[in-house]
Amino acid sequence: MRPADEAERRHLNETFAALCAIASPFGSERACMEALRGELSSLGIETEEDSSADEAGAQCGNVLARIPGRDERSVLLCTHVDTVAVADAVEPVVVDGAWRNASEAILGADNKAAVAVVLELARRCAHERPPVGLELLFTVAEENALAGSKAFDAGRLRSVYGYVFDHASPIGEIVIASPTAYRVDAELRGVAAHAGIRPEDGRSAIVAAAVAIDGMRLGRLDSETTANVGSIHGGAPTTNIVPDRCAITAEARSLDADRADAVVAEMVDRLHDGANAAECDLDVEVTQTFRGYRHRRSAPQVLAAEAALRTCGIEPSHIVTGGASDANALESAGFACTNLANGTERNHQPDESVPVVALEQMLDVALALLDAAAGGLR
Repeated sequence: MRPADEAERRHLNETFAALCAIASPFGSERACMEALRGELSSLGIETEEDSSADEAGAQCGNVLARIPGRDERSVLLCTHVDTVAVADAVEPVVVDGAWRNASEAILGADNKAAVAVVLELARRCAHERPPVGLELLFTVAEENALAGSKAFDAGRLRSVYGYVFDHASPIGEIVIASPTAYRVDAELRGVAAHAGIRPEDGRSAIVAAAVAIDGMRLGRLDSETTANVGSIHGGAPTTNIVPDRCAITAEARSLDADRADAVVAEMVDRLHDGANAAECDLDVEVTQTFRGYRHRRSAPQVLAAEAALRTCGIEPSHIVTGGASDANALESAGFACTNLANGTERNHQPDESVPVVALEQMLDVALALLDAAAGGLR
């Protein structure tokens, strides 16, 4: 597949800006999904929406499309259409060679940069039969603990392996390991009392929470493991009431699944310590939000990604990450999938951006992946 020409690069940037301007925080993806389905339909590419909307907590389900190639075998490209919450309107502009939001809000390059690339790739493949077949999966609610891809039936896929472009780092990086993560939801219940007259009759849920959090090891625990308390909420409407309710949400994640298990168990122990110290009751729920994976460096999809990057003049490198992507959910379902860096910067932040050159490089890498995959599948 030849590299993108000037017209394709221009159309890629136009598509990206148009997608970013469509608000699609997780749970509200329909408008963006309908726009991309309309684009695919105009190219003569049929799409299928699954029934995962309710399970994923979204307005619509995941969408799958297929493009036949010269080889009957195929590879998957997966992107998510949702973003984190948007605080303001998205007005994409190019500043100093990079796409940014003119407003103080996220741009949505996570993951609309990849969506735009996949749509432009589909445009090429609709007119030039690719060397290998393509499956295109557009997921919902990825930013909500991968809810969309978790609800997707990976048994529908016909591809040998797949890729997501969903890591905010320089193009050329190949994610070979991603962590297992747990979420902790805890509620501490004490006894309310007048804080100025009968404080000894009360049992403070906030004190219990404070003792628990003080006893936790948080932040980066080692090179592969992190822990965090994300929120604490509770108290009384005035200062003269001993607070009888407090809720905590926290997480632990590690590239070592056993280590993740141990850290989350330790966090639960500290919650019990806090509850006991303040004589409060405790309800705690632990949920595995996603399961980690680790690729062999010799895995076929890793080798194909390396070959594609070198074709584009980019030296590949292997990295591990503390984040997750739809690749985690697909790997957990038994489908081999690798996450590739997409060149975006500061995702989830109001100064999020993607250099134009990185966006265009991503398209060339995607095109080269088809040749590399076709060669590797022989």
